[in-house]
Formats: sequence, structure tokens, C-alpha cells
Amino acid sequence: MDIATVVGIVTAFALVLSAILMGGSISIFINIPSIMIVVGGTLGATMINYPLPDFLKVVKVVRNAFFHKQTTPNSIIAEFVKLAGVARREGILALESSINDMDDEFMKTGMQLSVDGLEPGAIREILDTEVLAIQDRHKLGAELFTTLGTFAPALGMIGTLVGLVQMLQTMEDPSTIGPAMAVALLTTFYGALMANIICLPIAGKLRTRSSDEVMTKELMTEGIISIAKGENPRVIEQKLNAYLPRQLRESSFK
Repeated sequence: MDIATVVGIVTAFALVLSAILMGGSISIFINIPSIMIVVGGTLGATMINYPLPDFLKVVKVVRNAFFHKQTTPNSIIAEFVKLAGVARREGILALESSINDMDDEFMKTGMQLSVDGLEPGAIREILDTEVLAIQDRHKLGAELFTTLGTFAPALGMIGTLVGLVQMLQTMEDPSTIGPAMAVALLTTFYGALMANIICLPIAGKLRTRSSDEVMTKELMTEGIISIAKGENPRVIEQKLNAYLPRQLRESSFK
């Protein structure tokens, strides 16, 4: 689980809730019509904006924002150095037994192509296409939450207008002014809350995750191509370490 995502959301809501409680009861900030307008309207507008299969992916996208297994680049580089050493000593066909033990499907596919004797240029073309497909999938998830974050404040403003119209039409009855004004103000509040604490931060997290994963896949691609070319393990390590900041670089050769 991504602790930063959970802690960030909990902290943001806790601080808002604390500020509310310092000024009075939380019950005055609960208004069902306002929630219906903002949440229902935002989801409905997003469904209009995307095909249904893409919209239904939102559940999976949310899971990716909270649960993410990240492999460190250093461990990937160390594994490639180990595989390159085996390939240099015993030949690239000796790596076939190691492929089934790999957890990453991308790396497994690339190494299988290398063992099968495909030319390095053809391997790179296949893997680059796979990386582009990964980027497109991630882009859709981030765009979906950006759209939710864009529509939520807009629906909040629509709710505000609804509340103001109701209030102006019943000015002769003072008892109706309060509830109508509550809808007017709380819809804007809910829209801003939904957009700036949930939707837009998750969109940003997904974009960061996408950037990190693409970098990891590019590192894997370079390692797979280097092994297919029969390069020296020490050279492969230096080449892959170039993807990392100097302070994070490690060496298997002492």
C-alpha cells in the first residue's frame, strides 16, 4: 500500500474536519441535496465524457493509486548483471530456465525474445511498442481523475445557482432562506473538496507512477538489448546506472 496517498488524504480531511469542529457542529456541513448535485452530477458528466468501458476502469485506477508494488531500479540492475554473467559463461540459452522465475511480465517477454534469437533491433521495436501502450493506459487513468476534478467544482457552482434561485423565489418566507442558502454554499464546498483533496491529487499520483514505470521499462529494455548483444556485465551495469542519479548508483563489482 502507498502510505503517502493514505496519509495525505487522511491528513487533509482531518485538518478540514478540525477547522469545522472548531467553529461549530459538523452537522451543519452535511446536506444531502448538495452531495447529490456534486457527486452525482460529476459522475454523470464524466460518463458522458468517456465511453462506458473506460469509465468503469475507475475502480482499477483507484486501486493502483493506493496499492502499488514498486521494484527498485538497483535490484533490476543487479538482476541484469547476474543474467549477463550467466549468458557470457554458458550462452544466452542458459537463461531460459531463469525466465519462469521472473515476476515482471515485461522483462519476461523481452528475455524470452532474446533467448529465441531475435535481432536486438526487432526486440527493441517490440518493447518500445509495449512501453507506448503502457503510457496510453496510464494516461487514460490520470485523465479520468483530472476530468472528475474539473467537473466537481463546476457542478458545485451549478448547485450554488440552484440554491440561489430557490432562495430568491421564496424571499417572502424567511424559514426557507436558510436551507436554500445551505445548498448554495455547500455545493461549492463539496465540489472544491472533491476536486482538490481526492481527484486532482490522485491524478497527479498516477502521472508520477506512470513516469516511474516508464523509466523502469526503458531501463529493462536497455538491459535486455545489452544481453542480446552479448555485452560484458560490467559494461551493462555502467549503462543501466546511467538512468539513476549518482547518489543512488551501486555496483556489484568491488
